[in-house]
Amino acid sequence: LVVRAAILEAPGVGVERVDMSDFVKEAMPGGIAAQDLLGTGRRKRAIARVCLVEGTGQYVINNRTAQEYLQGNPLWLFHVKLPLRSLGFEGKYDTIVKAHGGGLSGQAQAIRLGISRCLLKINESHRQPLRKLGFLTRDPRKVERKKAGKHKARKSPQYSKR
Repeated sequence: LVVRAAILEAPGVGVERVDMSDFVKEAMPGGIAAQDLLGTGRRKRAIARVCLVEGTGQYVINNRTAQEYLQGNPLWLFHVKLPLRSLGFEGKYDTIVKAHGGGLSGQAQAIRLGISRCLLKINESHRQPLRKLGFLTRDPRKVERKKAGKHKARKSPQYSKR
């Protein structure tokens, strides 16, 4: 009896760490705040400052490649790449992002909003297709705060009548 086992790699495992800080410094003289095409996206507690620079279609998040930073998760990568892909600018712009706060899912959706806002600065005619796809709407949902006398935001202690 012969048993064969296939070892499947988890997403993001085996992705080598590439420092993109030299690329970022070369692409953005003066830093991210000195750029014209700058857009801010927010989602939950995540904040992403996004800058579009003419280039070859690379995505750099916090001086790392998007594949590495988002741990190879296809859904998060899909969120990040969708605005440029929907307008046909996939290989035309490099996307450089400074993201912090929240988790990776919230950061990916914040990056999507930031890229969409940058595309509006390029050409105002992009508003119609981006609005139709829902990329210009900021998702207002946040975690509700815990209240006094409750276990969580709304969960009450167990009630005993007798």
